[in-house]
Amino acid sequence: MTSHQKRSKQELAQRVAQDIFDGAYVNLGIGMPTQVANYIPEGCEVILHSENGILGMGPAPTEGLEDYDLINAGKQPVTLRPGGCYFHHADSFAMMRGGHLDISVLGAFQVSATGDLANWSTGEPGAIPAVGGAMDLAVGAKSTWVMMDLLTKTGECKVVDTCSYPITGLSCVKRIYTDLCTLECTPQGLRLIDAVPGLSHAELEEMTGLRIQPAIQQ
Repeated sequence: MTSHQKRSKQELAQRVAQDIFDGAYVNLGIGMPTQVANYIPEGCEVILHSENGILGMGPAPTEGLEDYDLINAGKQPVTLRPGGCYFHHADSFAMMRGGHLDISVLGAFQVSATGDLANWSTGEPGAIPAVGGAMDLAVGAKSTWVMMDLLTKTGECKVVDTCSYPITGLSCVKRIYTDLCTLECTPQGLRLIDAVPGLSHAELEEMTGLRIQPAIQQ
């Protein structure tokens, strides 16, 4: 199979950020999704939420100016935009569960073609013991997007027909942003939104082992 130029983690974060609409309330999950905060387009007001009780996060702080009393759910130092605030964990979960978030951007171990999400455990010994807030974000946001590499380090595709890992939420993922392509999950299966230059539709279907509806021509 042809080797393709993958999106870097920064390019992937930028790709996700460009699809966030002006005025959206957005949760960025632990790990790769936190980088999206650094690429919100100029002039676009996006209100970023963190599960541990922050609304109005900004980009990562300049090196040397970190405040470790102001951290996101992944314990990384963050900044606060003018008008931003922090509050009790219970209020944060009420926002998540109450449908007040427009978009949740999460990492994943697997996503099924119809949008089932597995992102909290691989079942391996020593894996984290509980799902945490991932299920609340997955089903509470109006749209759940996944941001991940398409393949594991050993070459298995993380977009699958049926998840083999413990499920976080059923039919909750709307879009999958990866280093090789962007996919939409529909009740009829996957639809291609875009792919890196040079990656053909046939190669992508071979890579995933799944039928993928072609992108809608603009």
